[in-house]
Amino acid sequence: MREIQFREALREAMNEEMRKDEKIFLLGEEVAEYNGAYKVSQGMLDEFGPKRVIDTPIAELGFAGIAVGAAMNGLRPIVEFMTFNFSLVAIDQIINAAAKIRQMSGGQFSCPIVFRGPTGNAGQLAAQHSQNFENWYANTPGLKVVIPSNAYDAKGLLKSALIDPDPVIFMESEQMYGDKGEVPEEEYYLPIGKANIVQEGTDVTIVSFGKMVPRVVMPAIEELAKEGISVELIDLRSVRPIDFPAIIESVKKTNRLVIVEEAWPLASISSEITYNVQRNAFDYLDAPIARVTSADVPLAYAPTLIEASLPSIAKVIKAVKEVAYIKK
Repeated sequence: MREIQFREALREAMNEEMRKDEKIFLLGEEVAEYNGAYKVSQGMLDEFGPKRVIDTPIAELGFAGIAVGAAMNGLRPIVEFMTFNFSLVAIDQIINAAAKIRQMSGGQFSCPIVFRGPTGNAGQLAAQHSQNFENWYANTPGLKVVIPSNAYDAKGLLKSALIDPDPVIFMESEQMYGDKGEVPEEEYYLPIGKANIVQEGTDVTIVSFGKMVPRVVMPAIEELAKEGISVELIDLRSVRPIDFPAIIESVKKTNRLVIVEEAWPLASISSEITYNVQRNAFDYLDAPIARVTSADVPLAYAPTLIEASLPSIAKVIKAVKEVAYIKK
């Protein structure tokens, strides 16, 4: 094992698969000459050249459409959005073209494409640049939606996404690009749709994904452990498909569930998980399911309001204690 940054793990995944398959290419704003807005594609232009690492105009609808057409004709594009907030400009191509073309063509066309880039809050970037759309894309049949929480998962899941025959939405965190984690020397792939049980526990199950896992949930678990509360943590890794069997089995053991995600509460991933758990494990629940999400408002610019709006360590601890009926 060796320690590398999150951005390096993503770069290694792309480099390894692009060396194997000449049909894979990367396009997006500043991915080539500038080495990527977040330096994820650093050095890739030098290795693969301008035909496979392509700078685009600031025109997400246009270059997403070009990529979808290329995928339908046998290539394997990687589309980098500078942030998934900007993917809304291209959402027609993602949802009405990429996600549907296999079904609408009766299987004559596939669309092997990866749309990747950062999601969620990244500091004081205000309402238009701080949104989480995982649940939006997860609502669309035909797409897979992946959100890694560490460098190891980022590399293994992206490699799997790059060989997938269908479109994959791959959402990263801008705040995590510099985070370091251990990654094997040898090549590996991680299956999309299988959750990771980060740690086993007996008292409460917490389900989360992406940046929330290392930044919010794990510090909360450490604090809860000091009080003798044993938490089982499930990192979903992907929110379409969701590994419901892993969640159900955990709830059957702990009898309590808290779900943590950065998105808004209405029609969220936590809403879907809550429905499925009450439908399939109702008799095992010893307390109502709790969830910790962002406040149901556009994210403010002021740091005090950001702190009040987003999930936090304190909010997770409070939710765990509520489902465990611990009054402190």
